[in-house]
Amino acid sequence: MADLKRFFKKTVSEDRHKQAASVSVPEGLWIKCPKCGEMVYREDVISNAYVCPKCGGYFRISAKRRIKMIADKGSFKEWFTGIDNSNPLDYPDYPQKIEDLREKTHLDEAILIGEATIGGIRTVIGAMDTRFLMASMGYVVGEKITRSFEEATKQGLPVILFCCSGGARMQEGIVSLMQMAKTSAAIKRHSQAGLLYTSVLTDPTTGGVTASFAMLGDIILAEPGSLIGFAGPRVIEQTIGQKLPEGFQRPEFLLEHGFLDGIVERGSMRDVLSLILKLHDTRKCYGEFPQETSARSFDTFGKKKKQKKQKNLTAWDRVQIARSSDRPSAAEYIDAIFDDELLSDSNADAQLAGDALPLWRQCYTACDKRLVYRTHAKSQLGNVHHQCIHCGTNFQYFVRHRAD
Repeated sequence: MADLKRFFKKTVSEDRHKQAASVSVPEGLWIKCPKCGEMVYREDVISNAYVCPKCGGYFRISAKRRIKMIADKGSFKEWFTGIDNSNPLDYPDYPQKIEDLREKTHLDEAILIGEATIGGIRTVIGAMDTRFLMASMGYVVGEKITRSFEEATKQGLPVILFCCSGGARMQEGIVSLMQMAKTSAAIKRHSQAGLLYTSVLTDPTTGGVTASFAMLGDIILAEPGSLIGFAGPRVIEQTIGQKLPEGFQRPEFLLEHGFLDGIVERGSMRDVLSLILKLHDTRKCYGEFPQETSARSFDTFGKKKKQKKQKNLTAWDRVQIARSSDRPSAAEYIDAIFDDELLSDSNADAQLAGDALPLWRQCYTACDKRLVYRTHAKSQLGNVHHQCIHCGTNFQYFVRHRAD
């Protein structure tokens, strides 16, 4: 029996066991999604703008990575480096902690800010980094933001800030809280100069940062799924003794309640910011319309009207202009600016035939239907015949149509 057991005994050597145990997945090849908890291939995440390919969850990214994704290649130049940190409370080991984080993150502080171009347009761009004391706002962070806004005001540049923070830095006490007022004042002066500030809220944006510069943008955008608020949801629930609404302090909830202007996916952020800058870049005349294109710049015979110089107008002249029946209506602006014809009635398309052009106007009869007319003349400048598609009333009205 003993010989039989020896015959069927496994003969795998200890060396093979050790070799099998030593085979492992290379470190860093797979990373865990913070939202779904699944292990995903790192290269897939990087190629997808640091968004989980399985659930769409957003990974937090560094300030340098953020700016690299948004700014034109090689255009970023950092501003205001080397500002000395302070330890007003003599907080134990605080200076050493700062030095360790600088060496680990290769950042000067919790915010990276400077000048870059986006779509060829110069702008000041900054991004906060949660790896640096949870991107808390201390003296240096507040000083860099304030100086950047002051320099942007001096040079006439727009500002874009990617905000994420746990709030004020407790190690600096009241000095940290003072940065809220200082940054807000600098933003106010920038706004009074007629310059654009776009704030982009990322996960998480909380505390004193939310209560100051993060929510002061002319345009406030957010990434999907970000935590945005002053206190955390657990703190609020414990304080008020109530359960918070589902999705509270998330961009979708805040957008619905008017706190945000838009939610932009990370992959589209550069294009959206580039468009915003382009629309506000008055130095290249974007958003400016020549007065000659106005429908009321011409009389019924197509000759250009003589207009008084605006600077010589009296108060009564301005009143008369405001009350003039020759002023273009909203419908004429819509018809002149947009390519697609507009109808207020979803069934109006079926009633328009041939060469008819729809216009937005109020019916002058008792049918009291709103805004849609059939036009029987096309590409003309002068008196045009209209017909109400609801009651059939015919009348004439001066309008300038664009040529097809």
